[in-house]
Amino acid sequence: MNEVSIERRLKKKVNEQGGLALKLVSPGFAGVPDRLVLFNGSKVAFVELKAPAKKLRALQQKRKKQLEALGFKVFKIDSYEAVDRMLEEMVL
Repeated sequence: MNEVSIERRLKKKVNEQGGLALKLVSPGFAGVPDRLVLFNGSKVAFVELKAPAKKLRALQQKRKKQLEALGFKVFKIDSYEAVDRMLEEMVL
């Protein structure tokens, strides 16, 4: 299992739930999460994908805190199980 396979699973599972997992690119604002995940009912989350057991870099931690301070959910996903946990929290 690597970051690419985890990202594929995230996209597949989000689509199965009727959501979108959009690649997030923000020129001039480094450290933003990899994906913007949208679900029915105006449910929004940001997802940073990592290889198993890898940690967020300092700037990524800063962006995570900034987004959470604005009221958004931010998930670090480094396993298939983490994908499933995020879906449980966001969809159910």
